[in-house]
Amino acid sequence: MRLDKYLKVSRLIKRRTVANEACDNGRISVNGRVVKASYEVKPGDRIEITMGPRTVAVEVLLVADNVRKDDANAMYKEI
Repeated sequence: MRLDKYLKVSRLIKRRTVANEACDNGRISVNGRVVKASYEVKPGDRIEITMGPRTVAVEVLLVADNVRKDDANAMYKEI
């Protein structure tokens, strides 16, 4: 699954366009590397999101196309 879609489905970022812009501006890194929105997310990847002064680091546990809002936080583990 593409990184921008994963961020939206997991509800780490509300909209896919916002996730795409964050990737384009270099605010998203996976496993220590700044990546584009087309990066294929795999379980075990470590994603770091920098929005302003706040940085969120998560580890991908599950990649799924459709997830209910209540189950979205089961897709990742905060580090």
